[in-house]
Amino acid sequence: MLRIFKYILFFGIASFQLMAQNPIIPNQGLNDPHVHIFNDTAYVYATHDKSSKDKKFVMEDWWIWSSPDLINWTKRSVLNPKDTYLGEGFKSCWATDVAFRNGKYYWYFSEGNQQTGVVVGNSPVGPWNDPLGKPLLTSDLTPTDEYDIAIFEENGEHYIIFGVWDYYIAKLNYDMISLAEKPRKIIINNPRGPYNQDGKNKEKPTDDKPFVHKYNGKYYLSWGCFYAMSENLYGPYNYKDSVIKQESFAEGYDTPTWPNGFLQGRHGSFFEWNNQWYYAYCDMSQSGSRYFRDTFISYVHYKENGEMATIRIDGVGVANYNANQKIEAEDFFKAEGIAKKETKNGFAIVTTSNKSYLNYPNVMEVENYSKLHIDALAINGGKFSITIFKDSLEGEILGTKKVELNSNSKKEIIINFKKIKNKENLYFSIEQLTSNQLQINSFSFSK
Repeated sequence: MLRIFKYILFFGIASFQLMAQNPIIPNQGLNDPHVHIFNDTAYVYATHDKSSKDKKFVMEDWWIWSSPDLINWTKRSVLNPKDTYLGEGFKSCWATDVAFRNGKYYWYFSEGNQQTGVVVGNSPVGPWNDPLGKPLLTSDLTPTDEYDIAIFEENGEHYIIFGVWDYYIAKLNYDMISLAEKPRKIIINNPRGPYNQDGKNKEKPTDDKPFVHKYNGKYYLSWGCFYAMSENLYGPYNYKDSVIKQESFAEGYDTPTWPNGFLQGRHGSFFEWNNQWYYAYCDMSQSGSRYFRDTFISYVHYKENGEMATIRIDGVGVANYNANQKIEAEDFFKAEGIAKKETKNGFAIVTTSNKSYLNYPNVMEVENYSKLHIDALAINGGKFSITIFKDSLEGEILGTKKVELNSNSKKEIIINFKKIKNKENLYFSIEQLTSNQLQINSFSFSK
């Protein structure tokens, strides 16, 4: 089922307002996304498939798009190979990542599946210059191929991770354009991948596409949608799972797919913004072509044991909500004073301070509804005040209610609200009047 999109083009810059959220930028071939948050703005650094008519990978440049809300995206910068040591006519502009240090941005790019270069700029979108005039990672550096780089930052230090089948990691020097150490091989115990789902393919145990992120003190090394965990950045890592499974897909999003199935080709990145975690990744279900891929974004929720739950893949995407359906509380866009909690049926949110808030922008088709139903629970009981604001915590009050809940007793909290528009930006302000935690599982609307 193809989704319908509308777009506006002006002054050579493309800006997309989506009727559906996934793909985030439709019909443009934006893929291999690495998303970073700079100055409260999301930037996606990505490769670019040239045409839906291509019969092989033709990637002539690298792109940067930005968004204030993960909904509206604007093309900001293009890096052409002719402006690097690669020169005119290069057509294998593979995966890329970026880092920020001391006022400068360092954009690392794959020279096909062989080497890695770097350009430097004074802003997240350039302009860019090539400080080395040659590769940073050369093809004779390690036994693997030095491409598909990812940059990980911790305590002011930056590390570069790269490779295929086997991954290597090295700390970057202060100048960010040289290595501070010899790359070290990352050990992964019991690895799996799209070519090795049963553990028997020793020649192709993982994939390319490495990425590293950190959550709650643990390191996550991923390759596409597969991942492993470690207590140490350098490893060893223990393989855990894939974040994509057959049950991930909404109707119309499970096919077409890659020759080795829907687990293949999911190059992407994990990122956090406003206390919410996301996974941005490649998809070809809407384009129908492995040579003209799209970028999707899904929510990421972590289980109590630190493993990541199976993600949802659909056209609604993130920061986008349909008032005709139940909305899961953990799928917020912004939140403070809350934590996610694993439950028997999935996830919920719980308050962690006396005053907290949740933000759900782009709530669509809410115009004909006048009641908000909140599925709530208080383990220890308590009294609470919930207020719904329009557009901000200082905005118009749409409805408010004080409630008392008994211990371990579920309650549907119903709030009457004023007539509102077809699309609204809703803020939920929650106050613990008795210092007890409130759990919210989901909410819905009625007339």
